[in-house]
Amino acid sequence: MSRLFRVGLVLLILGSCGARDSSAPRNLDNACSILTERPHYSRAFRDAERNWGVETHVLMAMIYQESKFIADNRPPHVYALGVIPTGRQSSALGYSQALDGTWQEYQRDRGGRGSRRTDIRDAADFMGWYMTATVKETGVALNDTRNQYLAYHEGRTGFNRGSYRAKSWLMRISDEVAQRAVMYEAQLRNCRAHR
Repeated sequence: MSRLFRVGLVLLILGSCGARDSSAPRNLDNACSILTERPHYSRAFRDAERNWGVETHVLMAMIYQESKFIADNRPPHVYALGVIPTGRQSSALGYSQALDGTWQEYQRDRGGRGSRRTDIRDAADFMGWYMTATVKETGVALNDTRNQYLAYHEGRTGFNRGSYRAKSWLMRISDEVAQRAVMYEAQLRNCRAHR
């Protein structure tokens, strides 16, 4: 085997390993399927549950809504005059769709400078950190998926002001997130990949 061929083969293997989370898992409606396809997710969710008390099904439902489990997910571009790209709707990035400022606060407080929004372990830890602070600032229980999602989307200050009440679309989505958490919880009860 030529040396060039071996180097190319190694690069191909390494490249396929690194890109494995750039697309969504195949079956987003089945928590067990997601964890079987991506076993490192299960470890990340267990760590977040151990560190913060946030249950896996709650994290999974919120990540589904935020990014559909796509590691490098970003909001769409905004266009001036319908054709000239002027940037993105926000600085949200990754599994958790954390904004730049909130992510930097997490890095200072917990994650360290090396943490990345595109890493499932860091994103799950971030969400646990954020949701725990939500409990302290708003009184919303960790397992109250609907209200945790509203506080996550609007920010804790917006949630406390009730800004979500004027957004019927967001109220509908928060109900969907809560329903997905119930569905994921039922699926995880019989999931070997989650044990």
